Amino acid sequence: MKKVERINIIMRYINNRAHFTISEIMREFNISRSTAMRDIREIEAMGMPLVSEVGRDGGYFVMNNSVLPTIRFTDNEIKALFIAFMATKNKQLPYLKSRQSLAEKLLGLISENQQDDLVLLNQTLIFEGTNPNNPDLLDLSDLPHPMLEKLIQILLLDSYLLITIIEEKVIKSYPIYLLHLYHEKGLWLIDGFDLKNEKRQVFPVDNLTNVKPYPVKKRLSKKKILEKLNKQEEVMNLILELGPMAIAQFKKYHPLKVSISYTNPYQTTAILKTFINVHNPEELTEITNWVLFLGKDIKVREVPEEVLEGLQERLGLFCP
Repeated sequence: MKKVERINIIMRYINNRAHFTISEIMREFNISRSTAMRDIREIEAMGMPLVSEVGRDGGYFVMNNSVLPTIRFTDNEIKALFIAFMATKNKQLPYLKSRQSLAEKLLGLISENQQDDLVLLNQTLIFEGTNPNNPDLLDLSDLPHPMLEKLIQILLLDSYLLITIIEEKVIKSYPIYLLHLYHEKGLWLIDGFDLKNEKRQVFPVDNLTNVKPYPVKKRLSKKKILEKLNKQEEVMNLILELGPMAIAQFKKYHPLKVSISYTNPYQTTAILKTFINVHNPEELTEITNWVLFLGKDIKVREVPEEVLEGLQERLGLFCP
């Protein structure tokens, strides 16, 4: 680890602790006592207000109510921030209105040489959704649904929500407990527990017209919600193991209510679990066609007989 990088990390380590000793710094960063002392003196010289304590249990602490020095970024950290920033363009992310000010602040914090590196990266790296003829860092495009930021602001305070959405030109309201808000295939989706119908549902944010906190008196406790979700998961009747080719097909298309769990850190294998209502002909046909779409790179752990019969019937159409 380079000296500049180590000192930056030590500064963050110190900021997160009310008290520390030289021995702790030596042990945490695997450095000698003399190196630890030199690093502490350099950190003090940069303006961090450290106060030393003498005695058997002596050490250092950061003086309260003092302004800490500006955090310094290494060259690699700046590049990492910039590349992550570029990669999220045209992704319908919330708070995009702040993108220009963030970019200007980032560029204002770094040296001219570092700015030149970022300009070169901006000209060289092209990410999905970027116009190669105008890969401008400050280009604002593809703004998210206007309700997304309001939804996030409310859910940070309360997960019990009353959402109003448009379904087939009909306005409907759902009291939900929000489990997750996720972005997939260019869409923001609400994964929530429907408090009225007591089941898990997925709602596209694009259909959202209003959102507000749900009255406290009508709420179901989080414990009961989790209990009901666990019971519902026990009756999942379609369980598939997906290999890399099936995962690629899954990413191209899948029903909104279906999700996968990766089973290794490289995301090359996954488990798919869901419930199929075999008494709903439309859902049964959709799932049968979709399982065929996933291809051969799947292993079936569990499947309803009705889906299996549908698969055999469809495959029979292609056999002599």
